[in-house]
Amino acid sequence: MDVKQLKYFVAIVDCGGFSQASRQLNIAQPALSQQISRLEYEVGAPLFLRSSRGVTPTPKGLTLHRHAKFILRQIEQALLLTREAETQISGRVTLGLPPTTSAQIGVQLVERLNRRFPGIVLNLVEGLSGNLRALAMAGDLDLTVLFTPSAVPNWDATEFLREELFLVYPVERNLFPASQSAVTIRDLLEVPLILPSPQHGLRRRVDLEFERLNLTCAPMAEIDSLSILMQSLLRGMGATVKPMAAVNVHGPALSSQWRCLPFDKVSMTRINFLYAPRPETISPPVQAVHDELLALIRDEVRKGHWRGVTWIGPEVPE
Repeated sequence: MDVKQLKYFVAIVDCGGFSQASRQLNIAQPALSQQISRLEYEVGAPLFLRSSRGVTPTPKGLTLHRHAKFILRQIEQALLLTREAETQISGRVTLGLPPTTSAQIGVQLVERLNRRFPGIVLNLVEGLSGNLRALAMAGDLDLTVLFTPSAVPNWDATEFLREELFLVYPVERNLFPASQSAVTIRDLLEVPLILPSPQHGLRRRVDLEFERLNLTCAPMAEIDSLSILMQSLLRGMGATVKPMAAVNVHGPALSSQWRCLPFDKVSMTRINFLYAPRPETISPPVQAVHDELLALIRDEVRKGHWRGVTWIGPEVPE
């Protein structure tokens, strides 16, 4: 088994077939098939199920695909490090951030890394927690922020932030009296809600509080795009449950058009975890992004720029 075979194998899985992969790799399809046959011989089991509709990876193929992507990523990082001067950290780092986190600190993080580590190319991937977890488990992310412990096997999770959840809606909607300072879960029964779909952590958190009161959460719509969800609210379609960072989705300058009411009689919070490979396998550029992300978030919280949160993470260098 060699690196070339792993590269070819990953390309076939990612492209969904031999012909597509051969075009991407610029290699003849018979030669590609021959390399995969050799790889299957070395593994001792079929890696693909072949049919008239194409190929799909077998269970062993899926396992190899996950590990092969990690190996290829590590090799790429090693080559980049050896080609650069010893004093310069460089490489490509793929970071997964939830939409609300990205809205709060995404731009600042890109600026900070460009200033402090110009050799690092940050690939910032935005997605809901369920999608980010799947990408991390598939080996497509180097770091990610999630909201549950033990979400990614064999990765370390550092808790760093406690976020309060609010009922969020446009100020002009007047869903509740201006004098009202908080809402209850039962109040949500009188409000048309737009929430993410059930596979995502925030929705499960809301559903749990409804279930504790023997109530049913029945949103008028399920939208897994923060931008579209917030635009729908601006068009008068109701309210949502989000951390306060969601009001920055269209830029901090427009955050004043939103009202955020905390919940009464229930602790509506969620913990933010930063997931990363274990220390013995993490590369210098990934470690640098890990540390800079935590330092930036801590600074934003302590300066009062990130509202509705509490820093619970470790002490990090300035």
